[in-house]
Amino acid sequence: MHFGQGVIPKKYLKYDAARAAILSVPYEGTVSYGKGTSKGPRKIIEASRYLEFFDEELGLLNYQAGLTTCPPLKPAATPQKMVEAVRQSARQLLSDEKFIIMLGGEHSISYGLYLALRERVRDLSVLQIDAHADLRTTFQGSPFSHACVMRRIDESCPRTVQVGIRSFCAEEALFIRQKKKHLFMAKDIHGKTDWFDQAIRRLSRNVFLTIDIDGFDPSLVPHTGTPEPGGLFWYETLAFLKRLFEKRNVIAFDLVELAPTSFSAPSDFLAARLVYRLLGYKFKTLLSAGQK
Repeated sequence: MHFGQGVIPKKYLKYDAARAAILSVPYEGTVSYGKGTSKGPRKIIEASRYLEFFDEELGLLNYQAGLTTCPPLKPAATPQKMVEAVRQSARQLLSDEKFIIMLGGEHSISYGLYLALRERVRDLSVLQIDAHADLRTTFQGSPFSHACVMRRIDESCPRTVQVGIRSFCAEEALFIRQKKKHLFMAKDIHGKTDWFDQAIRRLSRNVFLTIDIDGFDPSLVPHTGTPEPGGLFWYETLAFLKRLFEKRNVIAFDLVELAPTSFSAPSDFLAARLVYRLLGYKFKTLLSAGQK
């Protein structure tokens, strides 16, 4: 099933013509509270069929950039093996010059995409939107847990910025102080915009954007494994991300940790809209120039 299948004209869904590719990774090997993230990619893609594909903010048909959807990756036996499977799949997509949009699944998979990007892109930085710092050394016996993904990335990426954070453990608090990590806590940025450029200035030219959907307030997205109160809201988040895409070269993004249920349509739909809007932000200049 393709993102927007049945609505987006088929010529824009074909792999060879697409500038962007959706990589679905329905994996939840280390989830620690609410389960269901393995169903996230499919529910986002199902919800996408009900979007209005004219982007009312950008005035564009974002899909004209070309958006193909790859077959879902099969879950691996261990989180480390899943990371490697993601890495290999992302390598191929990058070799084919696709802009990768990865859908999870739990947050541990982001490390695999990061590793593939690091092999090809110099001067790489990472922007994380999340409720949780994800900076533990290990969690429940695994260094590849969803709770460790930013710690693994930090080992080889000196420039990371974390936005919307509002929960971390004592070990992470010590690490944040010692390493002087760039955290923009949800409580400190609520209702403000002056932090946008402060955050972006700390990033290098090339940015991998990783979005845990629990970065949003649970009044918007209750269907996630660990919904933390006090999160980000729709318009402020879009305003920040629009600025990010304008000021930096976002080379890939992911959206993880949606945990859908039979009643999760609002969360599923928000996720699908976010994916489609970010596609527009990435290719706005090209589409505005009429280069299809």
